[in-house]
Amino acid sequence: MPKVSMKVNGKAVSGEVEGRTLLVEFIREHLGLTGTHVGCDTSQCGACVVHVDGKAVKSCTTLAAACDGADVTTIEGIAKNGKLHPMQEAFREHHGLQCGYCTPGMIMSAIDLVKREGKKLDEDTIRHGLEGNICRCTGYHNIVKAVQAGAENM
Repeated sequence: MPKVSMKVNGKAVSGEVEGRTLLVEFIREHLGLTGTHVGCDTSQCGACVVHVDGKAVKSCTTLAAACDGADVTTIEGIAKNGKLHPMQEAFREHHGLQCGYCTPGMIMSAIDLVKREGKKLDEDTIRHGLEGNICRCTGYHNIVKAVQAGAENM
C-alpha cells in the first residue's frame, strides 16, 4: 500500500492507504478529524470541501495519494488560539446554518471565494460562488448574509 505524507492543519501526518482511498476518508478515518462531512459521494453537495495548497477542493472525489506532499486545511484548522475564524463567527452570528451538516463545506468554500474575489461580495457573486454547495435546510438567505459579513471581517 502506498504511503502518503502531508501537512493537515499545520501538522505533519502520514499513513499507508490503498490507492483508491479518498482524501475525505483519510481525514476522517485515519486522522479522526470528523468536521469534514460526506454528504453525497458524488461531488454534488460540497459538505466535504477542504483546502489543498490554499484552494478549495471536494475531498470526496480527491484521492489521498494525489495529496502526497500537500498542505491540507480542514474546518478544524481555521480557528486560531481558541478564536473562531471570521467566517465561522459570521455563520454563528447571522444564523447561516440550521442542522449544520453542510456548514463546514460552506465555510471552507466561502473562505476560498473571498480569497479569489475579494472582501466586497454582492449577493449574486456569493450565490454563484457557492453553487457547488447544497444546504437542504435553509433558503440560503442567512448563508449569503453570513458570507458577506465574514468576508468583510477577513
